[in-house]
Amino acid sequence: MMEHDLIDIKLIKQKIQHYCSIQERCRFQVIKKLHTFGAVSSQVSDVLVELQQDNFLNEERFARSFCSGKFKINKWGKKKIAFELSKLQISKHYIRKGMTEIDEKDYFFVLTELAKKKYNSLSGTDRFANKKKVANYLSSKGFESELIWTYVNQL
Repeated sequence: MMEHDLIDIKLIKQKIQHYCSIQERCRFQVIKKLHTFGAVSSQVSDVLVELQQDNFLNEERFARSFCSGKFKINKWGKKKIAFELSKLQISKHYIRKGMTEIDEKDYFFVLTELAKKKYNSLSGTDRFANKKKVANYLSSKGFESELIWTYVNQL
């Protein structure tokens, strides 16, 4: 390995550590970023191991943070959160662990508040059509159909 390569890998490590320290990142995001920095496959695996050892990269912590944030800030349902995590190649094991960050009472409260707000914003007088619109909205937010229809039928 040439001296130039050593300098490059040191710089790449510094950049990726900074990238990981700004907010939680998953392995998939870090690999993509390393490639944009010009790292080759052998460097990527070495850097990933180092990041995990130095606790810059932790999939469980990422999943927990992602679930908590997307629920509390974006008011996403569990289906949408799980789908987005799977797109980031997070294992089902860590997705389940991440979901434990969502309190069931808070989850149902958010679902009911979103449903009420949406229902009250609709101007049509056809109750069935309005219920369907509310159900579609909640479904697009990633809530489970059983929960949606349980609540929507009470409107």
